[in-house]
Amino acid sequence: MQQLTVFMDIESSRSYIDELYSPDTPKVVDALVTLKNSVIGSNRQKSSVIQQGVVPRLLQLMSDETLDPNIRLEATITIGSLAKGTEENVRSLVEQGTATALVDLLRNAPVGTKLAEAGLCALRSVFLHPPAPISALPADMRLLSRLTQIAREGSPTARACVVRILSIWCTGAGEQEALCAAGACEAAAALLAAAPPAAPALPALDLLAAMCFENTSVSQIALNTRHGDKTIPELLSTLVCRDKPLPVAMGAARCLTFMHRANAIPADDARVVFGALPCLARLCTKDMPEDIRASAAETLAYLAEVDTSLQRLAAISNHLMTSLAEIVNCPSPAAKQGAFKCFASLGANDEDIRKRIIETHGLMVHVVNGMNNPEASVRLAAVRCLHSLSRSVQQLRTTFQDHAVWKPLMQLLGDSPGTELLTVGSSTLCNLLLEFSPAKEPMLDQGAVEMLCNLTKMPEAALRLNGIWALMNMAFQAEQKVKQRILSCLGTEQMFRLLGDSDTRVIMKTLGLLRNLLSTRHHIDAIMSEYSSQVMQAVIVVLEGSYPAEVKEQALCILGNIGDGEKAKDLIMANEDVLRKLVDYLAHPESKLQEAALFVAGNLVWRGEAGAAARQARLADLGVLRALKLLRARHDAAHLHDKVKTALAQFNDFT
Repeated sequence: MQQLTVFMDIESSRSYIDELYSPDTPKVVDALVTLKNSVIGSNRQKSSVIQQGVVPRLLQLMSDETLDPNIRLEATITIGSLAKGTEENVRSLVEQGTATALVDLLRNAPVGTKLAEAGLCALRSVFLHPPAPISALPADMRLLSRLTQIAREGSPTARACVVRILSIWCTGAGEQEALCAAGACEAAAALLAAAPPAAPALPALDLLAAMCFENTSVSQIALNTRHGDKTIPELLSTLVCRDKPLPVAMGAARCLTFMHRANAIPADDARVVFGALPCLARLCTKDMPEDIRASAAETLAYLAEVDTSLQRLAAISNHLMTSLAEIVNCPSPAAKQGAFKCFASLGANDEDIRKRIIETHGLMVHVVNGMNNPEASVRLAAVRCLHSLSRSVQQLRTTFQDHAVWKPLMQLLGDSPGTELLTVGSSTLCNLLLEFSPAKEPMLDQGAVEMLCNLTKMPEAALRLNGIWALMNMAFQAEQKVKQRILSCLGTEQMFRLLGDSDTRVIMKTLGLLRNLLSTRHHIDAIMSEYSSQVMQAVIVVLEGSYPAEVKEQALCILGNIGDGEKAKDLIMANEDVLRKLVDYLAHPESKLQEAALFVAGNLVWRGEAGAAARQARLADLGVLRALKLLRARHDAAHLHDKVKTALAQFNDFT
């Protein structure tokens, strides 16, 4: 009842508010103290004060350097209390310029004073409510140097506040470089060396992690920064030990992970192999708190993501597979996400590890359930796990078919997912559509062709690449009706657009699709009878354009496939420009282009087929025979001589 009375007093009486505007210093101080005491611990009262429009006056009292220091201090403390309220309270404070005013206060308030400390506490409270007002704190070297000085020399409270603020503020390369230049690495090292470690180390570990993340230059500086006789990595190595508080060990392992991924510490370094990795594996075990297990699994996923040796080491560390399987069962989305990501990293490159992951009890059921999870982060992590496991040929034929993983994946991709999920999911489709995958047929029935053709029209290059790559896989050794469906759905106009794509990989896969469509004799003739002008035009565009050699090689291989058709080869013979280019490529300095041109020539001159003699005569007239003889005489083409001899042997009436 007392709380309600106080609230009603503030709501109904303007006395405290009016006194804030008094010229009498003691009255202002008393009003501030009364106001401060009334809002402590009550979000309802905080909201009432903010709604009464008191904030601008509090900011004025805090900022005016001519006022009594006690007025400024009490106003700052009151603002700090208001900043501990609801998200709506903090948003209102930020909109009224509170964050900017606090930063301005910290520019000039003497280091070590109660006013500076109160300002830091208030700013920390504001920053702890996302989204933090990052722009209120400019990358000003004088200001940042002042803040890092407080981090090194201030009171324990001031140090903890400033380091927490800077760790939240550090969101990109610009902030990382600025903090590093202002001496933040030295400040973090000093806090890491403090004993006992927990209170000062935790915000320092967050700051160090934020500074080193994906930043090689900052990580290199951190690598060599010392406090006393120990470098930062040496300090971190002492903090990952079993006797340290769990959040500290977790934070230290995270910093070592980020420094490794930024190429400052190699994968075989003892601080990674015997420090970060076993610490993270230990923190994944079932006797750890769920939030620690979730963070450890996600960090371990990042640590081992790109290095096969670390993946193999992690897979045999501290019963990790069992631990991750248990984490997947945890209720929190963060835990499920961390476990799926870790499984994805461990299985990225090694078939034996993938086999062990898939054999983990009930995992595939969890992956399927994960793709149906209401949390977007869990769905994405489950698809990442599936993508990693889909690299296994054996599992594509067995486990994936048993669990029909393509069904939830197709459903997920059809529900307008975000770009990241669409990218990972379509990469998984590329694997599921390989020719030996039993999922291929049912996916066709569920509209996979149409979905993939739509992907090729996306603005993101990665999505266009995945779409055309999956279509290429789908077309490999496919039935003619499937090939016709792909061509009909994609359309020749879109194919030409893809051949002019800014990403060479997209062009390569588009030509790969054409090559797979034009395989098997009767398929070649059937497709060319309908699309001959478009296909020939596509090939000519590439052969005449300024494309890399590997792209032109694909175009020549398509010509070679066309040359294997019974009727389709006549389309090449009717195009003198193409035939003259064939002569040019037989003499090309690039060996791969010589070989591809040789493949075309060999198919066109093959004797025993209808019209062979006429084709041989025409090609001889155009210089193909002479080009083959010159190729046979070249010492740098010795590896092609057997194929050249085979082609020349077809010209028996001309040699």
